[in-house]
Amino acid sequence: MVTKAMAKVEAQLNGIDTARMFETIEAIRSDPALARFEFRASNAWVSGGENRSTIQGFYGAGREDDSRAAPFVFTNGEPPVLLGDNEGANPVEFLLHALAGCVTTTTVLHAAARGIRIEAISTELEGDLNLLGLLGLDEAVSPGYERIRMKMTIRADCSAEALDALLAFAHGHSPVCSTVCRPVPVELTWVRG
Repeated sequence: MVTKAMAKVEAQLNGIDTARMFETIEAIRSDPALARFEFRASNAWVSGGENRSTIQGFYGAGREDDSRAAPFVFTNGEPPVLLGDNEGANPVEFLLHALAGCVTTTTVLHAAARGIRIEAISTELEGDLNLLGLLGLDEAVSPGYERIRMKMTIRADCSAEALDALLAFAHGHSPVCSTVCRPVPVELTWVRG
């Protein structure tokens, strides 16, 4: 749990406006409905393994967000060995990107809340995937990642014990890490176009 008493009193820590951070936490503590968010993405197939995702609006903090004037557009592709032309990173690589980004952001935010100054963070990720599952050639093989390894290099002004506690908390509270580490229902429906 994040409390104001945990942080050293600094206006900016790790690029975070700490006063605003604690105001947000208190607002959510006072009105838990503000914590409910709905994120959205749309995707359109282009050709072969290429498709594009567009992300702009979302609902959060009790209202529809209008802060993004233009959408973010991401091209998904495949390497030639997977029948693509390297149009973009493939979706399982985007998953590694999302996982690294979320664990890093969670670490930075909770470090600020604990008064820990982060000097540098970099993360290397590797994920093992067996195409037998994707291709349906062996039903005993999962089509998803079998294992993901994250190696975070971090420099911070705290003890090794405090860093261990921070990283354990970030691992357990990162939304993307939580989504990857536990079964999440995904509903797939179709509409004739």
